[in-house]
Amino acid sequence: MSSAEPHIGDKNALNSRPIIRQLDDSAINRIAAGEVVERPASAVKELVENAIDAGAARITVEIADGGKTLIRVTDDGCGMTPEDLPLALSRHATSKIDGSDLLNIHTFGFRGEALPSLGAVGRLTIASRAAGHEAAQIRVSGGKLEPVKPAALRAGTIVELRDLFFATPARLKFMRTDRAEAQAIGDTVKRLAMAESSVGFTLRDVSGGGEGRVTFRADPLSGDLFDALHGRLASVLGREFAENALKIDATREGIRLYGYAALPTYSRGAAVAQFLFVNTRPVKDKMLTGALRAAYFDFLSRDRHPAAALFIDCDPQLVDVNVHPAKSEVRFRDPGLARGLIVSSLRHALAEAGHRASTTVAGATLGAMKVEQPTASGAPRIYQMDRSSYGARSTSFAGQQPEGFTPAPAYQPPAAPGFAELAGLYSGQVTDAPEVPMAPGQPLDAPEATVPGAEALPLGAARGQVHENYIIAQTADGMVIVDQHAAHERLVYEKLKRQMAENGVAAQALLIPEIIELSDNDCACLLGVADELAKFGLGIEAFGGNAIAVRETPAILGEVNAEAMIKDILDELSDQGESQLVQARVEAILSRVACHGSIRSGRRMRGEEMNALLREMEATPHSGQCNHGRPTYVELKLADIERLFGRT
Repeated sequence: MSSAEPHIGDKNALNSRPIIRQLDDSAINRIAAGEVVERPASAVKELVENAIDAGAARITVEIADGGKTLIRVTDDGCGMTPEDLPLALSRHATSKIDGSDLLNIHTFGFRGEALPSLGAVGRLTIASRAAGHEAAQIRVSGGKLEPVKPAALRAGTIVELRDLFFATPARLKFMRTDRAEAQAIGDTVKRLAMAESSVGFTLRDVSGGGEGRVTFRADPLSGDLFDALHGRLASVLGREFAENALKIDATREGIRLYGYAALPTYSRGAAVAQFLFVNTRPVKDKMLTGALRAAYFDFLSRDRHPAAALFIDCDPQLVDVNVHPAKSEVRFRDPGLARGLIVSSLRHALAEAGHRASTTVAGATLGAMKVEQPTASGAPRIYQMDRSSYGARSTSFAGQQPEGFTPAPAYQPPAAPGFAELAGLYSGQVTDAPEVPMAPGQPLDAPEATVPGAEALPLGAARGQVHENYIIAQTADGMVIVDQHAAHERLVYEKLKRQMAENGVAAQALLIPEIIELSDNDCACLLGVADELAKFGLGIEAFGGNAIAVRETPAILGEVNAEAMIKDILDELSDQGESQLVQARVEAILSRVACHGSIRSGRRMRGEEMNALLREMEATPHSGQCNHGRPTYVELKLADIERLFGRT
């Protein structure tokens, strides 16, 4: 450090204190650009949102080199007058809010920062024409504004951004590859296309010159809200998602939730298919994603993630969108209301789906089937059916299993105090019919005759059992293959959960309460969820100062380390705003009990037992997937089976 520079404790520091200066407009715009425009996709987002706010019916986005050298957005919106153009490039000038009311926002944009920020770090040209006015254009390069000039344009607006970040070359070093940036732009456009199904979108890559290559297109849709949304989601997320998504529509205290959520058996390996919108604004909000995860909590393993496109509509006064420069985060006045609406609505929809499993399960099954056909030379040739309609690379769990995948053996519960008694208690409720030994190859006693008309039922009539684990049933238009152990495990698990909901979780009082010292914030946070924890048998109370006393623990868990559990709960509350740790551990025990008390793999079943299992599956919610989110059955249509043998 130079001897002339002030330092802490220097008596002369006051004589050489820093001078406060007003930044010039160029520096201000570049700072703002760093907050608003992180990468080319951010610029596309701002420009497309402006086009939507202008009432455009069709929007075309053209990019080159991942948006680094060119971003051009063309729309047929209301346009701007020649007098509007210089004002649009000045900071905090906007037509989207009235006065200073920031809690009554009905548009995507409202800050008035995007265009001046883009002009500060790139070469920006805006050509526009409003009805009844002449077309005009304006240019700004690195913050230097040029005069307004006439332009040749019939209607709407064309915004062209070239050489993004040329004025701040250090930012270019942090850009990813052209392909990665183009992918991010595509994701941004698709997300906005989901929000506005009545608007047509076209994304074109013109890196090679000429008209370029269309990488995404979605035509405008009209009609019923859900029909239009379903069609748009099919074009953006794929037909498989649309086929396996459940309609969501619920309202509570002025907040409406609608959209589509996929079945648990249509899940992803990462949270890449979760799209949340608030008043049609795409958002990334921890509270909302946490609610989505909580809704599927009991149906997916920790390494699987649900797929959904959910929209929340409410009075703008109930949500604050002015909490992030990129407007990607929101704050609800009553976050508990929004969270509860998401969890209850999704769980209700999943329960109404009953035993339904995703169609991708059957598609993956058919895609894995191969038939050998002789070639002209006599050598065997592998014939594989056309899988275009089934999604060869299915996004479902089943579709991602590698070739030759062998399921792990059924989980054997560990020895624990009281576990054997619980298992015995519930396993006695599974079936009262004694197991009758059957000789290998012995036919069933005409199982279809025991249930007249069973073929017309969703899971059909049992025709046989193979490898003492899989039930083959015939339906009116195909066949069903059921994993008897996985299916019955789910049925027993649902029974246990219903009993737990009716009777509560038994709590075990500690002989000596465990006292745990916490910080002020942790103590207040934990006591705030004490009532929720008590529902699952964990009783806590304040013990003076920053300490809490753990007086009860869930009896089903046996002996637990209360302090470690409390700290894990606090970690979840800090990270996600909620904790499902106690519930997860209780339900994990119930799942093990269900596994122990269900029909085992390798057991021969009689015809009436198999049919009884099928009927119970049809009557039990969530029976289409096991406790880990895998399918419990596969349905194959007769037409698809005939295609395998070339009969169609």
